[in-house]
Amino acid sequence: MVKKKVRAEVRTKKHERLRFHLAGTAEKPRLSVFKSNKHVYAQIIDDDAQRTLCAASTMEKDIKADLEKTNDISAAEAVGTAIAKKALDAGITTVVFDRGGYVYQGKVEALADAAREAGLNF
Repeated sequence: MVKKKVRAEVRTKKHERLRFHLAGTAEKPRLSVFKSNKHVYAQIIDDDAQRTLCAASTMEKDIKADLEKTNDISAAEAVGTAIAKKALDAGITTVVFDRGGYVYQGKVEALADAAREAGLNF
């Protein structure tokens, strides 16, 4: 009998392979995306200093208040816009996009497009 692999394990293996090639620096930090069944998260990370420069998620009150649901495409767009605004306030204009092993479509694509429209370059 053929055993089907668990989706979460496949995603984490993909993310490990991607992270081998992606690294955020002080000049060009990494925009990391994570999505759970209930929320969408984004962080801008400086891997050299090993610290998070700014973060946004649908768990924040000001983002959550404007949303009907916290796990759909409109929620991802709201997080993308919020992370871009926080990054621009911190003086970050260019980032490396880390999709976290997820396929670049749906929520991940919406978050990336919203961040680009709000002023981030990647």
